[in-house]
Amino acid sequence: MPGSTGFIHRNDARPAYWMQDILWIMLADANDTGGRWSMMEQLMPMGAGPPPHKHLWSDETFYILDGQITYLIEGEIKTAATGAFVSIARGTGHAFRVDSDTARILNGYTPASMEAMIAELGTKATELTLPPPRPPARGGPDERRMPEELLTRYGLVWLDEPDPLEPRRHPKDKAHG
Repeated sequence: MPGSTGFIHRNDARPAYWMQDILWIMLADANDTGGRWSMMEQLMPMGAGPPPHKHLWSDETFYILDGQITYLIEGEIKTAATGAFVSIARGTGHAFRVDSDTARILNGYTPASMEAMIAELGTKATELTLPPPRPPARGGPDERRMPEELLTRYGLVWLDEPDPLEPRRHPKDKAHG
């Protein structure tokens, strides 16, 4: 049965993806753990982070290896920095924004879920760095708003509420307005 034995994975030998200006490294996925949990290492630029949302069936955890992140958890704003552990229970509305130049975190899900979405929608990373710069969006659809079928498949619900963590801007976007 998958996940019934221990394993050792190195981040430089695991699948990695670029999505939403973030590097995502799959340290442990559903195949490794029998679907019980997953763990990703993420490198994120200033301003990165999702708008308010909740996960229907997965608890989410964050361990901040380096950087500072502001979280919105059930309407309350809290800041966490290097060495902090953050736990978000399934069904809890939350969002976050990277406030330091970059942040490196461990991001886990119990049971496994979101790593499969990243692998499906992300671009295979060619190096373990932030993705290359993209041209700024020009009034097009928000890439964070995925088709309803994908949201249902991964148990992700975007919340229709104000986002007090806006704006989420990467320094490279400052010249674009």
